Amino acid sequence: MANFFTDNKDLLFQFENLDLREVTEIAEDNYEEAKKYNFAPTDYQDAVDNYYKVLEIVGDIAANIVAPSAPEVDKEGAHFENGKVTYAKGTQQALDALTKAELMGFTIPRRYGGLNLPKTIYMMAIEMISRAEASLMNIFGLQDIAETIYKFGNEEQRQEFLPQFTSGEATGAMALTEPDAGSDLQAVKLQAYQDENGQWRLRGVKRFITNGNGEILLVLARSEPGTRDGRGLSMFVCYGKDGVKVRRIENKLGIHGSPTTELQFNDVPAQLVGKRRFGLIKYVLDLMNGARLAVSAQALGISQAAYEEALKYAREREQFGKTIYEIPAVSNMLIDMRVRLESDRTLLYATSQWVDLRDRLEEKIEKLKAEGKDTAETRARFKEAAKISDLLTPMTKYFLTENANKITYDALQIHGGTGYMKEFNVERLARDARITNIYEGTTQLQVVAAIGGVINDILRRFFDERKAKQYKGVLEQLADHLKEMRELFLESLKYVEDKDDKYFQDVAARELVEMYGYTYVGYLLLDEAEKNTRKVFIAKRYILDALATCRKHAAAIRNDEFSDLYHADEILLQ
Repeated sequence: MANFFTDNKDLLFQFENLDLREVTEIAEDNYEEAKKYNFAPTDYQDAVDNYYKVLEIVGDIAANIVAPSAPEVDKEGAHFENGKVTYAKGTQQALDALTKAELMGFTIPRRYGGLNLPKTIYMMAIEMISRAEASLMNIFGLQDIAETIYKFGNEEQRQEFLPQFTSGEATGAMALTEPDAGSDLQAVKLQAYQDENGQWRLRGVKRFITNGNGEILLVLARSEPGTRDGRGLSMFVCYGKDGVKVRRIENKLGIHGSPTTELQFNDVPAQLVGKRRFGLIKYVLDLMNGARLAVSAQALGISQAAYEEALKYAREREQFGKTIYEIPAVSNMLIDMRVRLESDRTLLYATSQWVDLRDRLEEKIEKLKAEGKDTAETRARFKEAAKISDLLTPMTKYFLTENANKITYDALQIHGGTGYMKEFNVERLARDARITNIYEGTTQLQVVAAIGGVINDILRRFFDERKAKQYKGVLEQLADHLKEMRELFLESLKYVEDKDDKYFQDVAARELVEMYGYTYVGYLLLDEAEKNTRKVFIAKRYILDALATCRKHAAAIRNDEFSDLYHADEILLQ
């Protein structure tokens, strides 16, 4: 039988080269968890074996239950009738299978019924689910809602809500956006007020809410009357059954199995999560960063599915007396797709490991404080991990979602006219990919989120270490190319800073972010090539292409090719 984990050699390579030892030790309380739960790992190798088994189960369900029903789910979509949302038949069957396998609480601690797994392992599961059927991720991948309640809610809220998520009894939604507050969440107007009994209640409308029919909703609302910015917003949790009306579901281009809803809150009773005024500036930012990582994994899964469809079709389709796979123009497209796919996977799991380390170090700090022990060293490492995570998360979403659109576009092109027809999976994949670089922050907003870390050269130590490292053979030449890319970036950054023009810095942000990201991924691939000779080709192709792009970007910045943007109105409004 097919298995989307064991069948994917590159995913297996990433898994086998993960370094989650410290993350696991903290999560397992130095393996003291094994004394409380007989199914908890007793050491790191035991934990890795457990991770493998879980991913193997996900791979089996994804390949043999979820993927076969994907075309029908796309065709049927979610239903909306008499104010009630119903999942497509295949969606419900998939959720039932995942619930039966106890996979609905990946990162939640065992005491609440969860699996207590690292986020990196969760991202691998999301990749496989998304490869099978992208819209299912928008339900399965919302486990971050439970994690947010765990991190910022009180113990009573954890006891009340988390077991409902981990048992599969409830799904969730994060109700953030509104008709007049999309990316600009500071403009949220939905009102949170306390009635005469001190009960918090919610009144207003939310729009574009993924899985808004979920039983448990996290809601961003304005709790401070008279405020207009993010400091007046708080986070609340409520039940959908308590006065939340689904006004409609959207008729979307893709991800049809995932209901996107408009919600009306009619004085809905709710509970405050965490502290007042911290809703946007702390809790939503944390929630959205988790969602951005999940969308990156979703994009990667779609890319893998599209590549598989294109490769299969190219090897079967005959034209001019041979398969189109044998036509260089086609095989070159497939190679480009493969390089994008593997470099994206490398970036995603490097980022995930930094996020895991940040989260677990934060837990360790709290434990050390409770024990009255010194936290200085751990705090320093936490701050570094937090800065790197804050940079890599938007950069990863930028790279992976844009590449998903390119890979699915090329996969459809390889199919020719047949790929444009509904009978072929690649048509659905191209539609599903299109949302990934829009929701949870558009590509343009990811540049805005990443540019601060790029300008501050957050990865400087990483680059200095790699620059000093001695690579051998063909890798030495590739390392020289990466050194040139690094110098091009530093020269470009200095040029931008010397101009002392904030607008010019904003205009050049995309180029700077790309140059920085290409260099980082290039070094990651170079390290992988030392471990696996097959990765030498991937590294070579990626670095040579990236070098050409970096030279172009550096020239554009140096030659002031963006000067036309200072006169945009003269060009665009004529």
